[in-house]
Amino acid sequence: MGVARMLDPYRDRVVVAEIDTNEPVEDDVDIVLYDAFAQPESDQHEVGVLVRNPRARQVVVFTWNFHPDLVASARAQGVRGYLSKALPARELVSALESVHDGDVVISEVPSRARPATGLDWPGRAEGLTDRESEILALITQGLSNADVASLTYLSPNTVKSYIRSAYGKIGVESRTQAVLWGVGHGFVPDHQRIDHWRGGP
Repeated sequence: MGVARMLDPYRDRVVVAEIDTNEPVEDDVDIVLYDAFAQPESDQHEVGVLVRNPRARQVVVFTWNFHPDLVASARAQGVRGYLSKALPARELVSALESVHDGDVVISEVPSRARPATGLDWPGRAEGLTDRESEILALITQGLSNADVASLTYLSPNTVKSYIRSAYGKIGVESRTQAVLWGVGHGFVPDHQRIDHWRGGP
C-alpha cells in the first residue's frame, strides 16, 4: 500500500495492479515489482517462479539489500531490474519505464538505503526503522533468528541487535510478547487490497 501511495501522483505513467504473493499471477502484467519486505530475498525460489510466469512480462526486485550475491542471483534468474527503496518516486517510475522499454536497470549501490519519502511500513509510527520492522515481521511469521539471518543476508548478531532495538521501541521484553504485538499491529501477511487503485487491469 505504501508503494501504491508513493506512485499516486504518476497515474498518467503507471497503473498499480496488486497481486497476492500467495496466489498465482492470473492477469497479464507488464512488470511485477517484487517488494522484498519480509519476503524471501531474490536468490530464492519465489523470484524464479515469477520470472518463468508467462503472464509476468518483466520482474523487478524492489529492496534495500544490495548484497552482491543477491544482485548476481537475481540477474542470473532473469530479473530485469534491481531497484533501491531509496529511489524517489519519480526515479522509480523512470526506472520502471526503462525496464518496460527493454532495458535492464540496476540501482547504484546505496551506502545504506533509506526508504524513499512516502514509502511506509508497519511500525513506522512506533519509531521502528524499515529494517527493524522487517525483522519483526519475519519473527512474527515464526522464523528463527538463523532463518532471519539467512533470508536477510545479515549476521546472526546483527539480527539480534535489530530485535533488541525493536523490543525497546515497542515496549516488550520477550519474543512471545513481540510476536503478539506484531500480530496486533499488521506484521503478518494480509490480504488487504489497494482499493483506490481498483479499476486497473
